Amino acid sequence: MLKTGIVKDNRYMKHDAGPYHPESPERLEVIYAMLEDSDMVGRFQMVPVRCADREEILLIHSPEYLDMVAGTEGMDFFSLDPDTSTSPGSYEAALLAAGGLCNAVDMVISEKLDNAFALVRPPGHHAERGLGRGFCIFNNVAIAAKYALTKHNLKRILIVDWDLHHGNGTMHSFENDPSVLYFSTHQYPYYPGTGSLSQVGKGPGEGFTINVPLPARHGDGEYTGIFEKVLKPVALEYNPQLILVSAGFDIHHDDPLGGMLVTPNGFAGLTRSLMEISEICCGGRVVFTLEGGYDLRGLRESVKAVLKELSGLSKTDTYDIMSRADQQKLRRTAGQVVEVQRKYWKSLHFS
Repeated sequence: MLKTGIVKDNRYMKHDAGPYHPESPERLEVIYAMLEDSDMVGRFQMVPVRCADREEILLIHSPEYLDMVAGTEGMDFFSLDPDTSTSPGSYEAALLAAGGLCNAVDMVISEKLDNAFALVRPPGHHAERGLGRGFCIFNNVAIAAKYALTKHNLKRILIVDWDLHHGNGTMHSFENDPSVLYFSTHQYPYYPGTGSLSQVGKGPGEGFTINVPLPARHGDGEYTGIFEKVLKPVALEYNPQLILVSAGFDIHHDDPLGGMLVTPNGFAGLTRSLMEISEICCGGRVVFTLEGGYDLRGLRESVKAVLKELSGLSKTDTYDIMSRADQQKLRRTAGQVVEVQRKYWKSLHFS
């Protein structure tokens, strides 16, 4: 068994985006209840939760934006954008989301844990330097990456984002920075409209952004094939010291906001692929954080599949999953990415 940490706190449920909003407290309620299942209870180590401090938030966000969000504390309602609003407990929840993830990073890097999953909300990957959007207030994964670079003096971090929606905020945070390699699979064209093949980073960061835009109806085999045939060779060449994962479960086949076909077994396969990369490159150091996922049953079962993989309760055969892919669809998607990215990565080829 591996030592897998969990970031969990009921205060994350105090963020309320409004009635009928898909990003609801019930998302964590079903996940936290799942942790009490007979095959899960007692298997995980709790990560202490804290609020991120001002300096940590300012690693990614502007002072003006932070002050604006802080000013919403205790307010019944404040709109950050048409999809994103705050409630009286939202500011604290957002600070706790970023701080809890940073604590998980600390514990994995210090080898108190083998890996971890921050089961937090609000999500983060759409949040820009000076703008909350797409259900996101602070960009948790970007803050955690910058925190790891600065506090732990890391030189190379891989961020993998499998959410249905492109992580515009994360990409923009690091598009000029070769110390973070950002890899995203996402439904395209779709919200937020970023994430085209041609967005590869800028200046010294050129080549360190890899976008994999996908039409709807990609499933377990195609996703796992992309991870094995595109992500894995690049990641092994990059040799990250830490892997951070924006784990969105809105690519689940029943998700009301998406058009993908991934099952819990597919999420387990993606997790296994990332664990294999991390074992080769960085001693297994991988930290997940929750992003999207709005079908409650699918969310519950898919997070459970990821946690079983992280903890060693299961070991999924990625090649078996990949063998069931639509090979023509996989070849077309991977080939388009390779065509753009192979000038940056000598290990990248696909036939």
